[in-house]
Amino acid sequence: MVVALPWQVYELTDSPAAMGLIGGIQTASIFVFVLFGGVASDRIERKKVIIVCDVARALAAAAAGVLALSGSIELWHLAVLVVVFGVAQAFAGPAFGAIVPQLIPDELLLQANAALLTVNPIAFRFVGPALGGIVIAAAGTGAAFLLDAASFVLGAAAIALVGARPAARLLDEGDRRTIVQDIREGFHYVRGQSWLWGTLTWNLFVIPLTWGPYVVLLPYLVKNELGGDSRSLGFIFAAGGVSAVATSLVLSQVRIPRRHTTFMYAMFGFGVLDLAFYALTQAPWQAMLVAFVAECGFMSGVIVWSTLLQKAVPTEMLGRVRSLDWLAASALSPLAFVLVGALSESVGVRPVLAACGIAACLLTVAIFLLPGMRALEGKIFLSGV
Repeated sequence: MVVALPWQVYELTDSPAAMGLIGGIQTASIFVFVLFGGVASDRIERKKVIIVCDVARALAAAAAGVLALSGSIELWHLAVLVVVFGVAQAFAGPAFGAIVPQLIPDELLLQANAALLTVNPIAFRFVGPALGGIVIAAAGTGAAFLLDAASFVLGAAAIALVGARPAARLLDEGDRRTIVQDIREGFHYVRGQSWLWGTLTWNLFVIPLTWGPYVVLLPYLVKNELGGDSRSLGFIFAAGGVSAVATSLVLSQVRIPRRHTTFMYAMFGFGVLDLAFYALTQAPWQAMLVAFVAECGFMSGVIVWSTLLQKAVPTEMLGRVRSLDWLAASALSPLAFVLVGALSESVGVRPVLAACGIAACLLTVAIFLLPGMRALEGKIFLSGV
């Protein structure tokens, strides 16, 4: 889907604004439903939530594949597809992020997250994009959509075989708490933790500033200015996947610095600068190099953040906190997708990429300097004591 969706949009429209609209619709769907997804993951068995969402995405991708193969796919079909994907992600994301402590002992969470973020990039950011680019070049986007549908079916089957301990809190018989009360409790918990609301603020502003240009403008840059094709785009995404795998393997074997929040923000600041370097590339191989180097930083930060949440946040609250994590990341993303697409048509793709990368790095530094951001350093250790 990472390669097939933007390639299909550009085949239909060749317009960054159209891709921005599609990306905005998907992230808006996440934003609208993610708080409900967080409540569901704290009330319902998380395995069931993930399975239902995988099945829904498989059906949507299969429908898109059939339409593309028949030559009848239109832009509005893709809009419906990303709504389904967005809603499913809004429920599956918090559940997936919260289920890990039910599977793994506390002292092994760092290694578990590193392993998880080794397997995921292999499947979805290395093999998936590379194979998707090759399949599109050989058989078209329809075949790639069908391949994506099959991957979600396999994912649902795999999670069904996993045995998980019950969460610390599922609604007891007679518990009449409302969804609004559960959501309010999640907000109250986050508000009392500076390191938590500070990083959610980072998600709120920096993720849209980087993810929007990455999704909307990088495929356009490859297709129209770097002389690449769908395989080139797939290999660029795959280079980031290879880097993510290597980074995860390394972090699973080394001791995370005790100043883990400082380390995390240093890595995030390094990672988000990739957009400025993409703006300087002149060939697909250069973009592959940027993707590989930048992903080392970003993946390091993600592993630390996931482990810190799982160690510091009570399990019964974790689904709602992860939903707020997703909410922050998706709140401004629809606007970012639309704006970067429209702005790039006025001033060009490269200036928008460069400006977004530099602004994201400066914001990362500013948020890290907020009072209380390092409150857990010396209190919670991610590896060892």
